[in-house]
Order: sequence, then structure tokens, then C-alpha cells
Amino acid sequence: MLKEFKEFAMRGNVLDLAVGVIIGAAFGKIVSSLVDDILMPPLGKLVGGNMKNFSDLFINLSGTHYDSLAAAKAAGAATVNYGNFINNIITFLIVAFAIFLVVRAVNRFMPKPPPPPATTRDCPQCAMPIPVAAKKCGHCTSAV
Repeated sequence: MLKEFKEFAMRGNVLDLAVGVIIGAAFGKIVSSLVDDILMPPLGKLVGGNMKNFSDLFINLSGTHYDSLAAAKAAGAATVNYGNFINNIITFLIVAFAIFLVVRAVNRFMPKPPPPPATTRDCPQCAMPIPVAAKKCGHCTSAV
């Protein structure tokens, strides 16, 4: 059983998948940092004045006022963190766009499959399609 597992784990597809997952996790952290640290502070300043990040947006369900999400969480208040949701949507869109660009670039360099072999040809007399191996046209009965 150990031998079979070793053969399975050493297949090219499994190793490629493992490398892809590791690189994808690292790429996700980079994109999260891009969204949280680079894009959101200027957008938050533009939209909300003193707000540095959309993750600061929340709805307090407990009825008491808290100045920040961190203070509400520290007090154990129930909150709807819609700012975090906005950040996650923006992160997803950036990752999806980046993956789209990578797949598009890879598809340009992939060889195109050859066209399938022709199964019909046109009759020289009536121009109707006939099988390649035909000796007579089924439409006009001329010899081809």
C-alpha cells in the first residue's frame, strides 16, 4: 500500500496540483494585501473621510454605540461586517481577473489542434457534398 501511495503521490498531475495550490495561496495573500493595504485606504478616504479601510464598516446589532469594529468585537457585540464583505468581493474580482489574464496568455501559446480530416468533398459536376471515397455522385450520378 505504501508503494502504491508513493506512485500516486509522484505522478506529475499530483505534484503540479500541489505546486499550484501553494502558489495560489501565496498569490491570494499578495492580492489581499494589495486590496487591504494599497487600494482600500485611498478609496476609504475618498468615500468616507476618516475611514481608512472598508473593513471598518459594520452594522451594530446590539443597540449600543461602538467607535470601531475592533471595539465592538472586544465587547462581544453582534455585528454585520459588510465592509469585510466588500473587501472580499474586490479581492475575488482581482484574483479572477488575474487568472483570466494568465489563462488567456497560456491559450495564445498553446498549439491549436489540427482540423479533423475531411469526410466529404464536392462533386465536380453538381457541387453537392459527397463522401470522400465515393466513385459516383449520389445526386447527379456522374462518375467522380
